[in-house]
Amino acid sequence: MSAVLTGADRGPFDPDRMHAAYAVDVVDAGGGADAAFCRVNMVESLDGAATLGGRSGGLGDAEDQRLMSVLRSHADVVLVGSGTVRAEGYGGAGVVDADAAWRASRGRDPQPRFAIVSSRLGLEPRHPFFADATARPIVVTSEASPPGARSALEEVADVVVAGDRRVDLVAALAELARRGMRSILSEGGPGLLGALAEADLVDELCVTLSPTLVAGSAGRIATSAEEVGTPMRLVHAIPGERMLFLRYARA
Repeated sequence: MSAVLTGADRGPFDPDRMHAAYAVDVVDAGGGADAAFCRVNMVESLDGAATLGGRSGGLGDAEDQRLMSVLRSHADVVLVGSGTVRAEGYGGAGVVDADAAWRASRGRDPQPRFAIVSSRLGLEPRHPFFADATARPIVVTSEASPPGARSALEEVADVVVAGDRRVDLVAALAELARRGMRSILSEGGPGLLGALAEADLVDELCVTLSPTLVAGSAGRIATSAEEVGTPMRLVHAIPGERMLFLRYARA
């Protein structure tokens, strides 16, 4: 049953309430040891734009950032595309101290790991994504990626090779699950969400609806070569001070 809350439910951001609202039992999600649960978190404007000024961060606010930390707290690994790493800046990305303590109190590493999906491996090992990482990062790539770049990145990250000419996300998520990372949070961007949707890997979609009109030529939160038409069901709609936090699950 979905929980659609109203303006009367609006109040200060309560991390404990949000942890409870976004809890997920990966075991109950089904599958074997190599079955991953994939949740996606995105932000969009009222008119469907994924960015403002070229960045998704331009649509968010402090509550949206705090929710991002909560969602990361429930993940074993945070999956992000290389374009998003460049555009948004992921050096030192992690969870806030309170959420690190929340994870530690449950026997988990204080910080989740971050995995970048990249076919071309255009980031140098000294990039802040690697140099300032709060936990050893992961690179997800394909056999067609440059061997020299792969070798260089193996010095600063764990490298997962999945797919021949392009990254095979089904195989990649299965390999992450085999390595003990079954709860996966993707933070996009639109190309990665589109690829996950095409591969039928999206178990949940969490959308922060920003009360902003963007117009212009900004893209949507998902782009792909093919339409997919995956039905989803509303789990909850929680109003913040400005934002509306939506959680959808596979129907």
